[in-house]
Amino acid sequence: MTVYHFVGIKGTGMSALAQILHDSGFNVQGSDQEKHFFTENELRKKNITILPFDKENIKEGQFVIAGNAFPDTHEEIATAIEKGIPMARYHKFLGEFMEKFTSVAITGAHGKTSTTGLLAHVVSGARPTSFLIGDGTGKGEKDSEYFVFEACEYRRHFLSYHPDYCIMTNIDFDHPDYYKSVDDVFDAFQQMADQVKKGIIACGDDEHLQRIYTKVPVMYYGFNEDNDFQARNIEKHTNGTTFDVFVRNTYYATFDITGYGDHSILNALAVIALCHYEEIEVEIIKARLLTYGGVKRRFSEKRFGDQVLIDDYAHHPTEIQATIQAARQKYPDREIVAVFQPHTFTRTSKFLTEFAGTLEKADKVYLCDIFGSAREEKGTLTIEDLSSKIKGAQLLTDDNIADLQNHKNSVLIFMGAGDIQKYQAAYEKL
Repeated sequence: MTVYHFVGIKGTGMSALAQILHDSGFNVQGSDQEKHFFTENELRKKNITILPFDKENIKEGQFVIAGNAFPDTHEEIATAIEKGIPMARYHKFLGEFMEKFTSVAITGAHGKTSTTGLLAHVVSGARPTSFLIGDGTGKGEKDSEYFVFEACEYRRHFLSYHPDYCIMTNIDFDHPDYYKSVDDVFDAFQQMADQVKKGIIACGDDEHLQRIYTKVPVMYYGFNEDNDFQARNIEKHTNGTTFDVFVRNTYYATFDITGYGDHSILNALAVIALCHYEEIEVEIIKARLLTYGGVKRRFSEKRFGDQVLIDDYAHHPTEIQATIQAARQKYPDREIVAVFQPHTFTRTSKFLTEFAGTLEKADKVYLCDIFGSAREEKGTLTIEDLSSKIKGAQLLTDDNIADLQNHKNSVLIFMGAGDIQKYQAAYEKL
């Protein structure tokens, strides 16, 4: 029996794909750094073997799936090439795998992980569904009709996919280490749109997505009246959100969601639109929206004494603003404290002013050192460059992390795509 060996199995997409293949009855193993990543927890629950990187891991009888973060010169990938072991990059393998199902790709600069998780949860309540979520969660369901998956635009990797449907949440300039401008990002999304087989569900409130042209039908959702699926009569509560949905100006149904902030309404609208198009019963949609528990590292909460600690993946100014808005809705009477770790030097440099502007929407800001990446370990600016633009901002280190205790009855939001969790863990240990 073929053994699927994942090079970089702790990557969010890689971990999820490994779980899908494992659930589908395949023999799966992988290798990675020995440092702990939250994505490995689900792998270990399923007893999937995780090895340290070593060229000796590569053997005959394997099919190697290589993570996109690792070059062909990586010792395991180089060994597979040398020995002639069958191999594919993650996005190429996934592109072929999804052809077995009715596939739904979720992409966008922001919100794709949360929307993927929500859609997978709702559709699973109606039909057998396999899914791959960008928080490292994956599930392979036998006899699946649907495959719901997150499609990342970085380096145009999503152009390996030809899905039946595509949900596009928004277009924004990000990944400045690869994309040149927002027009360059739009070009990638336009190419993706050309590869969709049945239909696109796009946020009509996004000015860039309104310019998408394609041979398949495009259904728009949002708050504006000219959308095909529109949210009206919105009521925001401290325990969720209620809104009416109108389909082409005709009342469809009233929905309650557990999420907070405008972005949660938009995510739900996208899911409702897809389910409506696929004729999933409205009562199932309503019930599943209410039982959705969220995805990892997206507004993940815990109580700690009189404080609320929130772990969130937000690493772009737009995402930070959405996260703070959600916290304000749920906890209107509490102090909102942002603890932010910038992710990559290129992104921090490009959006320095925007980061400062959105972070100042919190009542207090703490900043952690910039987190580099395997592609970019250092840069020309420092965290002090961002700190100088934010009134009252403080740098957070192991030496002064106890200062967070001074914010009684507050909400502490630990935000970032690097290892911000280590700061939260250190604070919890005090």
